Amino acid sequence: MPVEAAPATALVLVVGVSGSGKTTVARLLAERLGWPHRDADEFHSPANRAKMAAGHPLDDADRAPWLAAIGAWMDEEAAAHRPAVVTCSALKRSYRDRLLRGRPGARLLYLHGTPDLLRARLGARHGHFFPPALLDSQFADLQEPGPDEHPVVVEVDQPPEAVAAAALSLLDLAVPPPPSEETPMPEHTPRSTGPTGEQWELRHGGQRAVVVELGGALRHYEADGVPLLDGFAADEPVTSGRGQLLVPWPNRVGGGRYRFDGADLQLPLSEPERHNAIHGLLRWTPWRLLAHSGDAVRAGTTLHPQPGYPFLLEVYVEYRLDDDGLAVLVRAVNAGPTRAPYGVGQHPYLTVGTGLVDTALLTVPARHRLTTDEEGLPTGEEPVEGTAYDFRTARPIGSQALDTAYTGLERDTEGRAVVRLAHPSGRRGTDLWLGEGTRYVQIYTGDTLGDPARRRRGVAVEPMSCPADAFRTGSGLTVLEPGVGHVLRWGLRPWGSAEPDGTR
Repeated sequence: MPVEAAPATALVLVVGVSGSGKTTVARLLAERLGWPHRDADEFHSPANRAKMAAGHPLDDADRAPWLAAIGAWMDEEAAAHRPAVVTCSALKRSYRDRLLRGRPGARLLYLHGTPDLLRARLGARHGHFFPPALLDSQFADLQEPGPDEHPVVVEVDQPPEAVAAAALSLLDLAVPPPPSEETPMPEHTPRSTGPTGEQWELRHGGQRAVVVELGGALRHYEADGVPLLDGFAADEPVTSGRGQLLVPWPNRVGGGRYRFDGADLQLPLSEPERHNAIHGLLRWTPWRLLAHSGDAVRAGTTLHPQPGYPFLLEVYVEYRLDDDGLAVLVRAVNAGPTRAPYGVGQHPYLTVGTGLVDTALLTVPARHRLTTDEEGLPTGEEPVEGTAYDFRTARPIGSQALDTAYTGLERDTEGRAVVRLAHPSGRRGTDLWLGEGTRYVQIYTGDTLGDPARRRRGVAVEPMSCPADAFRTGSGLTVLEPGVGHVLRWGLRPWGSAEPDGTR
């Protein structure tokens, strides 16, 4: 029987211009992973150090033996099967090629910062042999990593601990630290372009997803060219909650009024026709790009104390594509001095390309549904068995109008409940799995959307940590103590293929 080749030893090459924090971030990575690490400065010859200290940039001839020494150390670690972290400015593509080529376990982490930020950092450093005046020469030489180098790119205008946490997650080397250990993300207002701001694209195999700056929303997801979401175009505004993150509560709060820890609070009435506050406070807030790679994006924002919600939260979302589909993680940390009420959800609309959803096959593995009043607020809970709301076995939606929260979710051995929307043929579709933190799911066929042309085009399948009106009833409500966080995980898994007659 042939012997399987041993997996390549993991090596992380941390690159960026001086002042980007390579040494600090590499040390944090190594500490959290338990790996050895070296800084490229340790490999410079005395002559190189003297040349830079005198204010003269190194040329390619100066750098050749330096790169060779770094590469030799990487090979020693790989030969000993010791995963390792090493830093190097590696400004030019040719330098990175020398360090990455022939080392299949090596991954590229690029720390990106603006010239003004890095110049300020270098100006504050004392006793380092690299003077700030040489920074311009580094930017002149810099050839930023291209997509074919598969870099993980992390913005450095955040604390080093947050940079390291983002890198660990996107490199898929370790789970980010518990919320109580994570440094809050700084407030930042990103540059906007178009109605939903910057567009952050992810690709993996035949999959493509797009996340937008406005609200950190999921705008688009496709597999093999087939759209799986009824989303919106880059030049369109968000309507009907499509792909939006619902923080710090999903669905509705009746009258926007609730009482928490002895205080009576009033939220803005964002659904005035029903006299409710709906879908949280971050849908129309710009989110800041924290890190990205070819197949993953992390964005974050701060929810500051305000009328009706006098609490401070740090929030981030991470979208990741892999062979299994799209995985989404939403984390919030209470960064304030008092405990805070919290709920979370997201609002994607699934489609199987049937025009209307009537003929699509729906499966919802839930034993109970919530009954509601005319304002969309829960009045009770009842079993679905024997009712029109029982979709535990796949069946066509038909003309049934759904705006229904389900609970009592039946989960698999991985702890996931799977809602399935399938093409009428049953040969293809999309599974939306509900993981950690998801105790409810809202199914909405869009019959009450303001634009009649968009009604029943997709099925909103909304992962939720709590049901509507949780701020008032306490049902499913999470109370975050200071420094404590909450995680919600869900994802999309496409399955099947085109029909034999070519129908998609």
